[in-house]
Amino acid sequence: MIGGHVQDSGPNGGREDRGSDCQIFDCPILVVDDTASNRKLVGALLAEAGFRKLSFASGGREALDLIAAAGAPDLLILDIMMPGMDGFEVCRRLRAMPEMADLPILVQTALSSGEDRNRAFAAGTTDLVTKPLERTELLARVRIHLESRLLIRSLLAYRARVEAELAIARSMQEHLLPTPAQCAAVGEAAGCTLRARTVISPDLGGDLWGLLPLGGRRFGVYLLTVAGQGVSASLNAFRLHTLLQELGPIHGEDAAALLTVLNDRASDMMAPGEKATMTYGVVDGEAGRFTHASAEGTPPMILRNDILQGRGVPEFGTATGLPIGVAPGTRYRAEAMDLPPGAVLALGAVAAPEAPEASGGGDHALLWIERKAPT
Repeated sequence: MIGGHVQDSGPNGGREDRGSDCQIFDCPILVVDDTASNRKLVGALLAEAGFRKLSFASGGREALDLIAAAGAPDLLILDIMMPGMDGFEVCRRLRAMPEMADLPILVQTALSSGEDRNRAFAAGTTDLVTKPLERTELLARVRIHLESRLLIRSLLAYRARVEAELAIARSMQEHLLPTPAQCAAVGEAAGCTLRARTVISPDLGGDLWGLLPLGGRRFGVYLLTVAGQGVSASLNAFRLHTLLQELGPIHGEDAAALLTVLNDRASDMMAPGEKATMTYGVVDGEAGRFTHASAEGTPPMILRNDILQGRGVPEFGTATGLPIGVAPGTRYRAEAMDLPPGAVLALGAVAAPEAPEASGGGDHALLWIERKAPT
């Protein structure tokens, strides 16, 4: 064949296609050789085997021009010793292009010394086939490299699809979180300032928090962490969030009752081994009290004025209950903590005496609720 021609040997190339063979036979192959008889031989062997999309170039420069014009083939069969631009230089130039980093280059060569072969690999050769060509070896190596090419392409497509789906799920999880406007409205009604920092990992997780508006100057607040990572943890966080929104209007005033009912409902819903830790409590801005129950959640922490001024020690609540989903019938108990004017209630996956803006790390949520001092 003359350089630059595409040879199409027909839908089946005279052979029966099966399964993935159809994809392999449709992979573009560029054969580069300065000897016309060699190009004809390689083309005939490939066409006889069923490969349908064959292109040919008679030198290195022509090969690079073809690739620049038509895009990369799925396999380059390259002669190493050619006048003008040889195969070594073709390899080096292609490997200098980031988009050609994964292009399989099968070099056909009569060079037999280890030094020459090492030089070919150093230039970017993927594999070598020795001249004179042997039909079975050539076709076997062509199939191996094309199968790898298709497998990598399939894996990349799968990865792109998974990443897109994770991004959608992460966005949905972020939309479940209270907005700054909701935090401001709930906090203002209770005489508190509510700040939050939430980070959802790129691979998804089960950390979630939310608010339950209650009557008077009270509101409920929960923070849950579903064990594990990924889509399953995120889906369980969605389920628990939905249950909390359903149960909140009925049991939201009673922290222990809410966790008890939630645990019973969640135990029927979650698979064996799945569980979630959680703290739920009611902030009473008028009474200056935080009444909470815990399902092995991180203990709440009260920072009084003296702590915020660098003196004293914080007050921690308890976290005695079993995780949600472990044992139906578990009864939780509530604990009340004083929240004086100017004091801060900190809730989070890792309670820390810093403001939310100062917290770091990966997937986590930290709530910072400050009861306003009287004016």
